[in-house]
Amino acid sequence: MQAAALENKAWPYEEARKVLARYQGGVPAGHAVIFETGYGPSGLPHIGTFGEVVRTTMVRRAFEAMAPGVKTRLVAFSDDMDGLRKVPDGIPNPEMLREDLGKPLTQVRDPFGTHGSFGAHNNARLRAFLDSFGFDYEFMSSTQCYASGMFDAVLLKILQHYEDVIGIILPTLGPERRATYSPFLPVDPVTGIVLQVPIIARDVSGTEERVTVPVTGGHCKLQWKVDWAMRWLALGVDYEMAGKDLIDSVILSGKIVRALGGNPPAGFNYELFLDAEGQKISKSKGNGLTIEQWLDYGPPESLALYMYQNPRKAKRLHYDVIPRAIEDYADFLGRYPGQPLEQRLGNPVHHIHEGTPPAADLPVSFSLLLNLASVAATDDPARLWGFVKKYAPGSSPETHPMLNKLVHHAAAYARDFVVPHLSRRAPTPEEADALRDLDARLAAIGEDADAEAYQFEVYEAGKAAGYANLRDWFKALYEILIGSENGPRMGGFIALYGLDASRALIADALNGAG
Repeated sequence: MQAAALENKAWPYEEARKVLARYQGGVPAGHAVIFETGYGPSGLPHIGTFGEVVRTTMVRRAFEAMAPGVKTRLVAFSDDMDGLRKVPDGIPNPEMLREDLGKPLTQVRDPFGTHGSFGAHNNARLRAFLDSFGFDYEFMSSTQCYASGMFDAVLLKILQHYEDVIGIILPTLGPERRATYSPFLPVDPVTGIVLQVPIIARDVSGTEERVTVPVTGGHCKLQWKVDWAMRWLALGVDYEMAGKDLIDSVILSGKIVRALGGNPPAGFNYELFLDAEGQKISKSKGNGLTIEQWLDYGPPESLALYMYQNPRKAKRLHYDVIPRAIEDYADFLGRYPGQPLEQRLGNPVHHIHEGTPPAADLPVSFSLLLNLASVAATDDPARLWGFVKKYAPGSSPETHPMLNKLVHHAAAYARDFVVPHLSRRAPTPEEADALRDLDARLAAIGEDADAEAYQFEVYEAGKAAGYANLRDWFKALYEILIGSENGPRMGGFIALYGLDASRALIADALNGAG
C-alpha cells in the first residue's frame, strides 16, 4: 500500500507528496502533521465548507498511506475573533446585531438566543455540520487561542519583525489605507470593538510601558492576512488549501511566515463554482446550490465525488449535475472490487470512503429509477419500490439501504425537475410502423424475458425499420415514450417498468399517431 501510494498520480497523493517533502529527514517521533481548514463564523457552514474539509481529508488520508504510523491532525479553525462588519441577511433580531457591529463575533449577542454569542452559535452549527458527515477533526476557536496565550510568542515575534511585516503588506495597499495600516487591531477595553487604528509606538520587550494595549492575551487581534501567517506558524500547519480568489493572500501570508523564520504550509488553490449560466456563485446573489438542496436529490457520497473530480477546474454547481454525479459514483463503486491496487488508489471511492468503500449492491441504476419515476409520474418511493422488487426479487429498503436512498432521491428529483418538463411527441408514420413491430416483438417473448432479451428486440426493431444509426431510433423512443431527448437503456427500463405497462406506453403513442 505504501509503495503504491508513493507512486500514485491521483491528485490527493500528489498533494500528500508536498507534505512529505517538508520532512526530508523523516517525521520526528511523536510529531503530528497538521492539516487545517478555516471557517468564518459570520455565516452558516455551506457547500464550500464541505468541499474544503472533504478535500483536505482526502489529502490527509493519502499522506497517512504514504507515511504509515505518523500521527496527523485536522484542525477546523474558526476566525471567531473577527469583528462583525455587517448584519447578515435572513438573521432574526437584526437590530441587536447592528448594536454590536465591530465587536468580535464571540462578543456579539446571539440573535437566535441559543448560545452565549453569535460566534458560539455559528461555531456550534459548524461542528454539528462536520459531525453529521463523520469528519475526524479538532475544533479551534480564534478567540480561545488568542485569550489563552497560545499565540503570544508569535505575536511578539511579529512585533519584533514589525518593519519586515509592514514592508510586505504596505506595497499591496492604496495610499490612503497605507497611511493608517497596522497589522495589530486592538480590542477597545471600554466598547469591546475591534479597532482599525495605527500604532504610534511599540515595545518589543513585551512590557506595557510604551503602549496602551498589549498585543498578547487576546487584547489585540491581527489583520487577517497577517493573522493567517501567524496561525500557520503558531500551530505548525503543514497543509492548507484555499480558493482561487485567495491566491494573492496565500502568497502574501507565505512571505510573512518566511520573514518570521518559518516555512509556510503546502497546499493548492481550488477553482470556484459557477452557476447554471457560468457565473461565479455569490452568497449575496443566492445563485448557487446549497448543501441541503444537493442532499435533497442525491446522497452525500455523490457530493463528495463532485468535490473530488477536477478540483482545479471551474465547475457548474447546479441541479442538473446531480444525476451524473450519482451515476458516476455508482460506476466507480462497482469497478472498485475488481481493480488492482494501483487502480483502486486512483478510484475516487477509495478517497471518498477513506480506503474502505462499501460493497456495491445497486441492481438498478439511478438513471433508470429517474426515468421510471418520470414515466410513472410518481414521487411515491413505495410505488417505485414495487417496480424494483419485481425487477430485483429479494431487494428491499432494509437489504439495500443505498438503493433505498436513491429511490427517494429519484422520486424527488423527477418530481421537481423532470416531470414538469416532459413533453411526449407523436410518432411519424414510419416511427409508428416501427413501434408496432416493437410491440409485436415484445408480446412474442412475453413478460418472463429479462432485460437483455428486451434490449435485443429493441435493437432488432430499429434495424428492421431501416435506421442506419440506431442512436436515432433510441432518441425517437425517448421522445415518443418518455418525453425527453435522453433516456435509459430500453431493455432495462422495460424489465423494470413491466412488459404490460411498457406496451401501454406504446399503445398510447400509437393512439396519438391517429
